[in-house]
Amino acid sequence: MQSEPIATSITGVYETHLPVRDLGRSIAFYRDRLGLELATEISERQIAFFWVGRREMGMLGLWQVGTGPLQMRLHFAFRMEQEAVMTACETLRSSGIEPLDFHGNPAEEPVVIGWAPSLSVYFKDPDGHSLELIHMLDESPDKGFGIGPLSAWRAHRRNTDGKAA
Repeated sequence: MQSEPIATSITGVYETHLPVRDLGRSIAFYRDRLGLELATEISERQIAFFWVGRREMGMLGLWQVGTGPLQMRLHFAFRMEQEAVMTACETLRSSGIEPLDFHGNPAEEPVVIGWAPSLSVYFKDPDGHSLELIHMLDESPDKGFGIGPLSAWRAHRRNTDGKAA
């Protein structure tokens, strides 16, 4: 008898880690601009940990690395309620952060990834890591839409009502 795969019990990602060039600068960004709660800083190891949501929901670790010319840029997404993603462009701008679309261009509104579908706004941290604010929409996936602004998604959905998505 084969047991259920472990993935059936996984409910989300609890913890992720990023290499950063300047720990102090990154702490200021994640604490002061994004508003995450600093859980602890271990200065002698050049590490900082932040709570993401409640303590039992998630954690972000920042690890200072050397200043060599080769850098590793990573991506991760913060799960958010729909209304928070809807207002994220304004919220990010008011914190001095440029909101971006899926392709890295300045954004005025969230984008929708049709195959999921998800509502997203992207931005960069001081080390160039790609960060995303995401909400999974309670709508039918539509691969044909591709990726585009929320306004285009809404127009597309109005035009395809009653048709197979």
